[in-house]
This record gives sequence, structure tokens and C-alpha cells, in this order.
Amino acid sequence: MISRREIFTGAGAAALLAGCRKKRNTGLRAYAFVANQEGRAIAAVDLSAFAVARHIPLDGEPTEVIAPATHPLVFALTPASGSLHAISLEHLKFQRTLRLGAYAKKMLHMPETGSLYVLLDSPRKLVRVSLDRFAVDWELPLPEGAIDFDLTPERLGKAAVLFGGGQFATVDLAERKVNSMVNLGSELGALRFQSNGEAFLVSDLSAKSLHVFDTASVKKVVELPLAVRPENLCFSADGGQLFVTGTGADVVCVVYPYYTPQVAETVLAGRAPAAMAASRDPRYLFVANPLSGDVSILNVRDRKMVAVVSVGAEPRYITVTPDSQYALVLNRKSGDMAVLRIGGIQRNRQKSAGLFTMIPVGSAPVSAAIRMV
Repeated sequence: MISRREIFTGAGAAALLAGCRKKRNTGLRAYAFVANQEGRAIAAVDLSAFAVARHIPLDGEPTEVIAPATHPLVFALTPASGSLHAISLEHLKFQRTLRLGAYAKKMLHMPETGSLYVLLDSPRKLVRVSLDRFAVDWELPLPEGAIDFDLTPERLGKAAVLFGGGQFATVDLAERKVNSMVNLGSELGALRFQSNGEAFLVSDLSAKSLHVFDTASVKKVVELPLAVRPENLCFSADGGQLFVTGTGADVVCVVYPYYTPQVAETVLAGRAPAAMAASRDPRYLFVANPLSGDVSILNVRDRKMVAVVSVGAEPRYITVTPDSQYALVLNRKSGDMAVLRIGGIQRNRQKSAGLFTMIPVGSAPVSAAIRMV
């Protein structure tokens, strides 16, 4: 302890400053760019100081943000205005806006080509944006209103788009062509390619199952029954396991998506588990439980519960820093970001782990992207 008098002495001041430096020096030089939907802004969080460096206002409500590793700009999507916004990484300031349509649904980055693909609902089309020029490369009209889409690695040059009415189709990106529609006649929720792009999985909400399709032939490989509606999908860091949560049970379903796809195990994971994120090393799965305001942490190798951490009101989004030092949890209702130090997680009899810190970030944070600097 340092007395008030000692603060004004050289030794006391030095000790106080050393303590402050120790708290702030984490060795991680990065920003977390947090999309605050109701706040109509991006919060740039300095992960070396664990504080908001700047709030960057936008003309719209952002729901997604992407921070390409080799690009000097950060990009945010505001669906209701159909716009893509560019933010300067160097100055942490809004730079410009590219309007793509009346309403956007989702965006994905393809690092190999330096392009961003945006799915629009009005008008119905898939758009490719050049990040270097911040301009539209091309547009592909779609036959129906789309729900979701995903991309293969660039070498395969394909996308798959999920439409309403239980339909989906693959897309040849080089030829800008939508292939024949496949109708599953069910309520579908999401679509994801395997990491090698050779097969993709479609979540069937009505049947509580996953359909696995071969990418080249678009023929069904297998349908996997699940214990829950597959509302949230998350691959392990190496792509070898797929984790599924949703309405129906307080569990995570573990799926092996390669070779002969199969449901490996169903694991208890808190109350009404939802969004997930996986770290690479150590291999953990972080599962948000919005109703109870905590995060369940599972060991990916043996799928055992390691800890449960209270994080805030209504955690809805989790991401992990590229070096697997921290898990960042966005609490939509309380408007803050919980930071979990992964190296401090230990399996113990109490199955608990402490928070590293909490950072107020804005109103209704819904997604984040991390950029090492």
C-alpha cells in the first residue's frame, strides 16, 4: 500500500507509475473494432491498454465488421442502409461509404483476392467489392431472396447461397453463374463450407438436422439428426469439428464433418447456449449463455467442461484474439465487453475462472473484428 504522502515522493510516485505500467503492458498490440448496432458506431478498443481509444460514428446501424490483416482499412456493414463503410486503421476515423443497395444481409472476406462479397436482399444480388479500389467489381442477380451464404477457398472459386422456401444453390464465381436450385422443402437456417471447400453443410431447423452436400456434384452425402435446432454453427480452429447449439436442449452437439460425417457427442454446456468461438492453442470452445449471463468453457480435446464465467447481461457474441491470449465477449444488453485471459483458465473443482477486465463499449454491441498492429 502507498500512503497519500508517499504518492508525492519520488519513490511513491515511481512505485505507482510502475504499477500502472504493469497493468497496461500486455504485450498484445491490437485493436478490437466493435460494432455497436444501436449506438450507430464502431468502438476501437486498444487491447494493449484495454480501453476504448475512439468511438467512430457511422450513418447507420452496423452489424458486422471486418479488419483484413494486410489492409489499412477496416470495413463495417450497415444492413438497413445497404452500405459498406471504410475506417482508417491509422487514424481511427471514418473515411468513406459505398452504397450497394437498399438492404444488405451479410458480408464475407476472401483474403486471396483482396475482395469482399456482400449479400443483398434489396435488390436481390451478390456483389463483389474490391477493397483496394473500394468499388464494386461485379454484381450477380439472384433468383430469390437469400438468407445466408458462404465461400470456398479462392482456388475452388465457388459460393453457396441459402434462399427462402428451403432452397439453396451453388454459384460459380468466375463465370458469375447461379447453378440449379435444390429444394429441401424445410426451414433452413445457415450454410457453411468445410475448410477445404469440398463439402458444405446446411442446417435444417424444422428437422433438427444437418445436411452434408458434396460441392462438386451437389449431391447429398448424409443427413445428421441433432438434439437441437441448429441455429448456431462454429468450427474448431483446425476445422476438424463443428459445434452446434440451438433451441431444444442445453447442449453443444459435436459433429465430425469430414470423411464419413457423424455426430460424435452431445455435451451439456450451460443454460440455453448460443453463440460460440474456438481458440487454437490451448484448444477451448467458449459458449455464450445469454439467459444466465455467463460463458461456458469446454476443452475441445476431451469435450469436458473446464469453467463457467459470469460476464455480463446477455452475451451474444464471442471472438478470440489471433494469438489465443484472450476471449472477448460482447454483452448486448449491458453494452460492454468482457475480456477473459485464456492463459489463466484452469480446470478445478469449482469450475470457475475470473474475468481479466470489463470494458464499456457502447449500445448493443453485436460483433467485433481484431486487427494486430
